[in-house]
Amino acid sequence: MDRALSHLVEQIRAATADATALRIRGGGSKDFYGQSLQGEILDTRALNGIVSYEPSELVVTARAGTALAELEAVLAGQSQHLAFEPPHFGIGATVGGMVAAGLAGPARPAAGAVRDYVLGAQMVNGKAEVLSFGGQVMKNVAGYDVSRLLTGSLGTLGLITEVSLKVLPVATAQATLVFELDQAIALQQLNAWAGRPLPLNASCWGLEQGRGCLRVRLRGAMAAVQAACKSMGGERRDDDAAAGAWNALREQTLPFFKLEGDRCLWRLSVPDATGVLKLNPGEDAGLIEWGGALRWVKAPAHAAASLRAAVDAVGGTATLFRYAVGDTARQQAVFHALAAPLHRIHRALKQQFDPAAIFNRARMYADL
Repeated sequence: MDRALSHLVEQIRAATADATALRIRGGGSKDFYGQSLQGEILDTRALNGIVSYEPSELVVTARAGTALAELEAVLAGQSQHLAFEPPHFGIGATVGGMVAAGLAGPARPAAGAVRDYVLGAQMVNGKAEVLSFGGQVMKNVAGYDVSRLLTGSLGTLGLITEVSLKVLPVATAQATLVFELDQAIALQQLNAWAGRPLPLNASCWGLEQGRGCLRVRLRGAMAAVQAACKSMGGERRDDDAAAGAWNALREQTLPFFKLEGDRCLWRLSVPDATGVLKLNPGEDAGLIEWGGALRWVKAPAHAAASLRAAVDAVGGTATLFRYAVGDTARQQAVFHALAAPLHRIHRALKQQFDPAAIFNRARMYADL
């Protein structure tokens, strides 16, 4: 065990003995996300560096405190990437934070989620035990897949120290097409395209100058992209300008994401075939991604009940993704309530991995 990891293990052992809450933190770029920030900071940034990288095997292993930008730069040097396009939300984003948050970017519907690319992980649990799960190949799991369980757990189960990830080659061709469509027609069109053999990689619908605008990104072999451009129509955008717009969508730096007054940013996850949601005035879905499956809404925190009722009706969930500027109380539940059986599973997992409840208390749910 190296010095950096040994130091963190000793911090965890001491915290367990004293029942002291610990707040796992890398670059802090996702501090806004979650219910509550509690406890002494357990800084992961000393756990940095790429442990191994085999471009021919499409697998990389990195320590949790490694800068996400550093990892992506190394992959780009081999014309490879993290296909799920993890958002950074700041220059300090780390690999461990990426996995713990479990957030994917515009390519999520085509490429898959973060958990689909996690092959193995090393962690320290609430008993200060260093544990390893999974490996460096896809078919390596017998029993419960803990390495993927850690994805999106927001550090509530333990400290992620190292992860092995599947990477993919960068597509040889891509194109962005733009269509002027209202929301209802855009959703219908996205679903129609989803039933065709098209190299669809990402989509985004929003209002531009008061008119509905649908953007779609195609990625794949040159012949497939060119054929899709001809059959789909629309206006093709300059590749460099389009790349900047997709990156701004991923990092939420588009004008839509600017919050003012009591407006919070709500993340609505719904089945992709869902039509226009019936929302109250002032709660309109202003931006739609993932072929219709992800709806971003700006509404006050007190709109929780109406928003969650709307998505409950279609089998979805509503997450209070970002609170209004200056709102630090975080009194409204951030995450959609779990069904009772699922909540029991969450509590049981928390008890097994972190019996003293020292890690990221109430980061996900108030009682976990």
